[in-house]
Amino acid sequence: MTDTDIEITADLVRDLLREQHPDLADLGIREVAGGWGNQMWRLGDELAVRIQRMDPTPELQLNERRWLPVLAPRLPLPVPTPVRSGEPSARFPKHWTVMTWVPGDPLDCSSISRGDHAADALADFLRALHAEAPADAPVSGDRGGHPKECTGGFDRFFHAVVPDDLADDVRAVWDDAVAAPEWEGPPLWVHGDLHPANVVVSDGTLSGVIDFGDISAGDPAWDLAAAWVILPAGAASRFFHAYGRADAGTVRRARGLAAMKSLFLMLMGRNGDLGLPGGKPAWGPAGRAALIAC
Repeated sequence: MTDTDIEITADLVRDLLREQHPDLADLGIREVAGGWGNQMWRLGDELAVRIQRMDPTPELQLNERRWLPVLAPRLPLPVPTPVRSGEPSARFPKHWTVMTWVPGDPLDCSSISRGDHAADALADFLRALHAEAPADAPVSGDRGGHPKECTGGFDRFFHAVVPDDLADDVRAVWDDAVAAPEWEGPPLWVHGDLHPANVVVSDGTLSGVIDFGDISAGDPAWDLAAAWVILPAGAASRFFHAYGRADAGTVRRARGLAAMKSLFLMLMGRNGDLGLPGGKPAWGPAGRAALIAC
């Protein structure tokens, strides 16, 4: 359901296509599991329909439409690229976008067995993405800044789910990140939301990156946290060597942000175990593993 209480079904998706992109309406449509702010539907073999669901504004989808065609050509891994725009209508009052499909399995439903290869692939991807952002790039209100701006969120996650046996170590990692120096370079393009559900794997390694709704200009440490949140334990050193341009302060901020993201994954996993809306049962074990790796 959406926050407008309109159920998103295959029939609705087909109706929207018939209204606005009839040449695509006869392709096969099947639901893709997962998704909260947006719901995904596979369209044929090469496309997907991304429908605004719980996101309160269309801004995230509009950011993807505006910037992914600019960024995608220089990125070394496949990413979803918008090919058609769906506008609000009497049938459905929100935005939706037809995008290219990125083959592979989301990491929260799979695993990485080729850790060295995945570390190199992620480093290559982020090195390409982390270019200076233009003046009109979006700026996120809750991502891309220094960890000290996120202490409230960290404390909520910490008190909700941190395991007793890790509490002191996690707090020390966070305090070190808060004490780390600010990012002194220009704002760089950052994905902003790299976690196991937003990357896909094939043949045991990273094969694509998805969900760019939080693309914005900011501190690259937000993405470098993926060294712990996405990669297998022990792969962070190889990742940072391959990335090659993270100073000590940036690594400290990234490690703290990884701890915060790990706690968030654990909280979503707990919510899933309790059957709460938006909960993701598979995220809990991934979050704990990442927290230990930090």
